[in-house]
Amino acid sequence: MKLYLGSYKPWETGEDFSKCIEMIGDNKKVGIIMNALDYSDDIERLNGVFVETRKFLESFGLKPFRLELRDFFGKPNELAKKLNDVGLIYVYGGNCFLLRKAFAQSGLDKLLPKLLDKGVVYGGFSAGCCILAPTLEGSDITDDPNVIAEKYDNDIIWDGLGLVPYSIEPHYRSDHEESAGIEKEVELMKKKGMPYKTLRDGEAIVIDGGAIEYLRLKDKG
Repeated sequence: MKLYLGSYKPWETGEDFSKCIEMIGDNKKVGIIMNALDYSDDIERLNGVFVETRKFLESFGLKPFRLELRDFFGKPNELAKKLNDVGLIYVYGGNCFLLRKAFAQSGLDKLLPKLLDKGVVYGGFSAGCCILAPTLEGSDITDDPNVIAEKYDNDIIWDGLGLVPYSIEPHYRSDHEESAGIEKEVELMKKKGMPYKTLRDGEAIVIDGGAIEYLRLKDKG
Protein backbone atom coordinates (compact mmCIF):
# COMPACT_ATOMS: atom_id res chain seq x y z
CA MET A 1 0.00 0.00 0.00
CA LYS A 2 1.34 3.39 -1.03
CA LEU A 3 -0.13 6.50 0.60
CA TYR A 4 0.93 10.14 0.64
CA LEU A 5 -1.14 11.89 3.32
CA GLY A 6 -0.59 15.63 3.58
CA SER A 7 -2.11 18.38 5.69
CA TYR A 8 -2.57 21.13 3.10
CA LYS A 9 -1.80 22.20 -0.45
CA PRO A 10 1.81 21.09 -1.12
CA TRP A 11 2.27 23.83 -3.72
CA GLU A 12 1.77 26.39 -0.94
CA THR A 13 3.47 24.67 2.00
CA GLY A 14 6.71 23.66 0.29
CA GLU A 15 6.70 20.08 1.57
CA ASP A 16 8.83 17.41 -0.11
CA PHE A 17 6.26 16.10 -2.61
CA SER A 18 9.01 14.20 -4.41
CA LYS A 19 8.33 11.40 -1.92
CA CYS A 20 4.97 10.89 -3.61
CA ILE A 21 6.47 11.03 -7.10
CA GLU A 22 9.01 8.35 -6.20
CA MET A 23 6.24 5.92 -5.29
CA ILE A 24 4.34 6.42 -8.55
CA GLY A 25 6.99 5.09 -10.89
CA ASP A 26 6.41 5.08 -14.65
CA ASN A 27 2.61 5.41 -14.72
CA LYS A 28 2.07 9.18 -14.80
CA LYS A 29 -1.72 9.25 -15.21
CA VAL A 30 -3.43 10.94 -12.26
CA GLY A 31 -7.12 11.22 -11.36
CA ILE A 32 -7.84 14.37 -9.33
CA ILE A 33 -10.88 14.06 -7.04
CA MET A 34 -12.42 17.32 -5.84
CA ASN A 35 -15.76 16.08 -4.52
CA ALA A 36 -15.02 17.32 -1.00
CA LEU A 37 -15.82 20.77 -2.44
CA ASP A 38 -19.19 19.83 -3.91
CA TYR A 39 -20.96 21.95 -1.28
CA SER A 40 -19.82 25.03 -3.23
CA ASP A 41 -21.55 26.40 -6.32
CA ASP A 42 -18.76 28.88 -7.07
CA ILE A 43 -17.85 27.42 -10.46
CA GLU A 44 -15.10 29.97 -11.12
CA ARG A 45 -13.38 29.17 -7.83
CA LEU A 46 -13.71 25.43 -8.34
CA ASN A 47 -12.24 25.66 -11.83
CA GLY A 48 -9.37 27.72 -10.46
CA VAL A 49 -8.72 25.15 -7.75
CA PHE A 50 -8.57 22.36 -10.30
CA VAL A 51 -6.21 24.33 -12.56
CA GLU A 52 -3.75 25.05 -9.73
CA THR A 53 -3.78 21.40 -8.69
CA ARG A 54 -3.33 20.23 -12.27
CA LYS A 55 -0.43 22.61 -12.91
CA PHE A 56 1.33 21.49 -9.74
CA LEU A 57 1.09 17.82 -10.70
CA GLU A 58 2.12 18.57 -14.28
CA SER A 59 5.28 20.23 -12.96
CA PHE A 60 6.43 16.73 -11.94
CA GLY A 61 5.74 15.31 -15.39
CA LEU A 62 2.40 13.79 -14.38
CA LYS A 63 -0.69 13.65 -16.61
CA PRO A 64 -3.68 14.67 -14.47
CA PHE A 65 -7.37 14.68 -15.31
CA ARG A 66 -10.41 15.57 -13.23
CA LEU A 67 -12.20 12.54 -11.87
CA GLU A 68 -15.77 13.62 -11.10
CA LEU A 69 -17.16 10.92 -8.83
CA ARG A 70 -20.74 12.14 -9.25
CA ASP A 71 -20.54 10.91 -12.84
CA PHE A 72 -20.13 7.40 -11.42
CA PHE A 73 -22.75 7.37 -8.67
CA GLY A 74 -24.37 3.96 -8.93
CA LYS A 75 -21.88 2.95 -11.64
CA PRO A 76 -18.98 1.22 -9.84
CA ASN A 77 -18.06 -0.93 -12.83
CA GLU A 78 -17.65 2.13 -15.03
CA LEU A 79 -15.48 3.75 -12.36
CA ALA A 80 -13.30 0.65 -12.20
CA LYS A 81 -12.71 0.88 -15.95
CA LYS A 82 -11.90 4.59 -15.67
CA LEU A 83 -9.28 3.93 -13.01
CA ASN A 84 -7.82 0.80 -14.59
CA ASP A 85 -4.70 2.58 -15.85
CA VAL A 86 -3.98 5.34 -13.31
CA GLY A 87 -0.80 5.59 -11.29
CA LEU A 88 -2.07 8.07 -8.70
CA ILE A 89 -5.40 9.07 -7.22
CA TYR A 90 -5.06 12.55 -5.73
CA VAL A 91 -7.81 13.81 -3.43
CA TYR A 92 -8.36 17.50 -2.68
CA GLY A 93 -9.53 18.69 0.75
CA GLY A 94 -12.88 20.11 1.80
CA ASN A 95 -15.73 18.45 3.68
CA CYS A 96 -14.80 14.91 4.70
CA PHE A 97 -18.43 13.80 5.19
CA LEU A 98 -19.38 14.82 1.66
CA LEU A 99 -16.24 13.17 0.30
CA ARG A 100 -17.00 9.96 2.19
CA LYS A 101 -20.47 9.87 0.59
CA ALA A 102 -18.93 10.37 -2.85
CA PHE A 103 -16.64 7.40 -2.27
CA ALA A 104 -19.60 5.27 -1.16
CA GLN A 105 -22.08 6.27 -3.87
CA SER A 106 -19.52 5.78 -6.65
CA GLY A 107 -18.19 2.52 -5.21
CA LEU A 108 -14.67 3.90 -4.82
CA ASP A 109 -14.65 2.89 -1.15
CA LYS A 110 -14.84 -0.76 -2.21
CA LEU A 111 -12.61 -0.35 -5.27
CA LEU A 112 -9.77 1.56 -3.61
CA PRO A 113 -8.24 -1.35 -1.64
CA LYS A 114 -8.05 -3.35 -4.89
CA LEU A 115 -6.32 -0.46 -6.66
CA LEU A 116 -3.85 -0.09 -3.79
CA ASP A 117 -3.08 -3.80 -4.00
CA LYS A 118 -2.22 -3.26 -7.68
CA GLY A 119 0.29 -0.54 -6.75
CA VAL A 120 -1.79 2.56 -7.41
CA VAL A 121 -0.73 5.43 -5.12
CA TYR A 122 -3.29 7.31 -3.05
CA GLY A 123 -2.41 10.91 -2.26
CA GLY A 124 -4.20 13.94 -0.98
CA PHE A 125 -4.57 16.40 1.86
CA SER A 126 -6.94 17.39 4.65
CA ALA A 127 -10.33 15.69 4.06
CA GLY A 128 -8.66 13.51 1.43
CA CYS A 129 -6.64 11.96 4.26
CA CYS A 130 -9.20 12.11 7.07
CA ILE A 131 -11.54 9.66 5.35
CA LEU A 132 -8.89 6.92 5.48
CA ALA A 133 -9.35 6.62 9.25
CA PRO A 134 -11.49 3.95 10.93
CA THR A 135 -14.05 6.61 11.90
CA LEU A 136 -15.02 10.20 11.15
CA GLU A 137 -16.03 10.74 14.77
CA GLY A 138 -14.70 14.12 15.89
CA SER A 139 -14.46 15.49 12.37
CA ASP A 140 -17.86 17.10 12.88
CA ILE A 141 -16.13 19.72 15.03
CA THR A 142 -14.60 21.26 11.91
CA ASP A 143 -16.74 19.79 9.11
CA ASP A 144 -20.53 19.95 8.91
CA PRO A 145 -21.81 16.36 8.61
CA ASN A 146 -25.21 17.60 7.42
CA VAL A 147 -23.92 19.40 4.35
CA ILE A 148 -25.62 18.25 1.18
CA ALA A 149 -25.15 18.69 -2.57
CA GLU A 150 -26.85 17.65 -5.78
CA LYS A 151 -27.04 13.86 -6.30
CA TYR A 152 -25.92 13.08 -2.74
CA ASP A 153 -27.79 10.92 -0.26
CA ASN A 154 -28.93 12.53 2.98
CA ASP A 155 -27.61 9.85 5.32
CA ILE A 156 -24.40 10.64 7.20
CA ILE A 157 -21.62 8.03 7.00
CA TRP A 158 -19.56 7.96 10.20
CA ASP A 159 -17.34 5.03 9.26
CA GLY A 160 -14.08 5.90 7.57
CA LEU A 161 -12.35 3.70 5.00
CA GLY A 162 -10.16 2.10 7.67
CA LEU A 163 -7.02 2.10 5.53
CA VAL A 164 -4.95 3.54 8.38
CA PRO A 165 -5.50 2.55 12.05
CA TYR A 166 -5.79 6.11 13.38
CA SER A 167 -7.53 9.41 12.76
CA ILE A 168 -5.52 12.09 10.96
CA GLU A 169 -5.76 15.63 12.31
CA PRO A 170 -4.54 18.12 9.63
CA HIS A 171 -3.83 21.86 10.07
CA TYR A 172 -2.62 21.17 13.62
CA ARG A 173 -1.22 24.36 15.19
CA SER A 174 -0.94 25.93 11.76
CA ASP A 175 -1.94 29.25 10.24
CA HIS A 176 -5.26 27.84 9.09
CA GLU A 177 -8.86 28.74 9.87
CA GLU A 178 -9.59 25.21 11.10
CA SER A 179 -6.62 24.95 13.47
CA ALA A 180 -8.63 25.94 16.55
CA GLY A 181 -11.21 23.28 15.74
CA ILE A 182 -8.48 20.70 15.26
CA GLU A 183 -7.24 21.41 18.79
CA LYS A 184 -10.72 20.49 20.03
CA GLU A 185 -10.71 17.33 17.92
CA VAL A 186 -7.36 16.30 19.40
CA GLU A 187 -8.70 16.86 22.90
CA LEU A 188 -11.67 14.63 22.05
CA MET A 189 -9.34 11.92 20.75
CA LYS A 190 -7.32 12.05 23.97
CA LYS A 191 -10.43 11.97 26.15
CA LYS A 192 -11.86 8.94 24.36
CA GLY A 193 -8.54 7.15 23.95
CA MET A 194 -8.84 7.18 20.16
CA PRO A 195 -5.63 6.70 18.13
CA TYR A 196 -4.65 9.74 16.07
CA LYS A 197 -1.78 11.53 14.37
CA THR A 198 -1.45 15.28 13.93
CA LEU A 199 -0.13 17.02 10.85
CA ARG A 200 0.91 20.64 10.60
CA ASP A 201 0.54 22.31 7.24
CA GLY A 202 3.65 21.32 5.31
CA GLU A 203 3.91 17.88 6.90
CA ALA A 204 2.88 14.52 5.51
CA ILE A 205 2.72 10.85 6.34
CA VAL A 206 4.26 8.63 3.65
CA ILE A 207 3.44 4.93 3.67
CA ASP A 208 5.23 2.73 1.16
CA GLY A 209 4.43 -0.90 1.82
CA GLY A 210 5.66 -1.62 5.32
CA ALA A 211 7.75 1.55 5.53
CA ILE A 212 6.21 4.60 7.21
CA GLU A 213 7.87 8.01 7.06
CA TYR A 214 6.65 11.07 8.92
CA LEU A 215 7.76 14.15 7.03
CA ARG A 216 8.14 17.15 9.33
CA LEU A 217 8.97 20.76 8.63
CA LYS A 218 12.54 21.39 9.71
CA ASP A 219 11.77 24.88 11.01
CA LYS A 220 8.98 23.61 13.30
CA GLY A 221 10.73 20.64 14.87
